[in-house]
Amino acid sequence: MKYDHIFDELEISTDPFALCELRGASDLGLGRGASAVLHYILSGEGEISLRDRAPIRVSRGMLVLIPALQSHALHSFGAKNDPVPECKPAALKLASLMAGADQTDSGQLTALCAHVSVGLRGVSDVIDVIREPMVENVSSLSQMRPALQALLGEVSNPQLGSRAMIRVLLMQCMIEMLRSRLSNSESALRWMAALADPSIWNALKMMLDNPGGNHTVESLAESVRMSRAAFAKRFADAYGSGPMELLRDLRMKRAGYLLEKTDLPVKRVADLVGFASRSAFTRAFEANTGQSPRDFRAVRQGA
Repeated sequence: MKYDHIFDELEISTDPFALCELRGASDLGLGRGASAVLHYILSGEGEISLRDRAPIRVSRGMLVLIPALQSHALHSFGAKNDPVPECKPAALKLASLMAGADQTDSGQLTALCAHVSVGLRGVSDVIDVIREPMVENVSSLSQMRPALQALLGEVSNPQLGSRAMIRVLLMQCMIEMLRSRLSNSESALRWMAALADPSIWNALKMMLDNPGGNHTVESLAESVRMSRAAFAKRFADAYGSGPMELLRDLRMKRAGYLLEKTDLPVKRVADLVGFASRSAFTRAFEANTGQSPRDFRAVRQGA
């Protein structure tokens, strides 16, 4: 199989950070995170709303991966079916986020939420090139079903090692989500198609490893010993967009990570992601996320 070598090199990590409970018809805004977020719907019915995209309908047993820096919110329809078993999130050290009125007879949407990182050995943030949400509606015949049933058991009855087990089970589900889509050539995984072309992958690796570098179409083409025109066409055919469009997205996502996880001045963040001035970086970041770098940092670090 042409992708076997990719999965051999994959490094996937998950960090469950919240058990979100929405009672009745209510909303919970989750903003823009510097990493991708995986939601596993444990009970209820509702939707995930996203900026500039149609909402995603969700119900019990669904997995939804939201790419980094995509603002989104959980909305509960208040359906009164399929309640989640009584659980003890405090035992897992998960934040229990409550929204809506505290009505014991109202429907409840419950979701386990986790930050997700996918990389290849020697290359960071490969998941940054996933641009579209990935949705998996797990049926009784799905290979994910046993893993998710085991995960539900760990959430409902936490014991020694439950948090570590939840990470492993979520990791298994991520691998299933990725490999089930490759045969269908889904646009969310165009980066994996690019890995099958050594020239395109070498250029992609340069951008992933150093998104702040002084890359141009010409310099990337030269690095893989191709003409500018031939490289641009091959890259677009493999990945679905030009290399500079991808580079812009990678820079914004790396900037989001630096703003959320560090206290570096905005001017220094701009330098690290390849912008000559703070003002140019601010304009680009606002156009991409709808927030200024300062506001993004204040919201994410405050959360």
